[in-house]
Amino acid sequence: MRTYLIEDLNDKDYRTIIDAFDELGLRGSIDGIYYLPLPEDLLQGEQKAHLGECGPFFMALEAVDSPDQNSLRLELLVRARNKIRCSCVSYADSAQRKHMIEYLDQFIEELEVSV
Repeated sequence: MRTYLIEDLNDKDYRTIIDAFDELGLRGSIDGIYYLPLPEDLLQGEQKAHLGECGPFFMALEAVDSPDQNSLRLELLVRARNKIRCSCVSYADSAQRKHMIEYLDQFIEELEVSV
């Protein structure tokens, strides 16, 4: 799996980030998983065509709370909320990757967390 990894977060900064995701209602159905929505204008052609049936589209972020090391792992796979398997579920293209990595970095920076 291709991922963008942010590690070595101290407990306070980790909690700040997780609390902010919770406040935005981004928590997934599995503990520690968050769904970061992908803007519709960045969808690939097939994803746009499948938006009604498969969408909305998102990238999953895994928040790992560990005594050894807290981390955030952003999967660089564009997933569909309403279907697990479909040809529209694919690795992010360069524009999607760039946007979501910058989104996550800016989100953390606005929380005044240093990474």
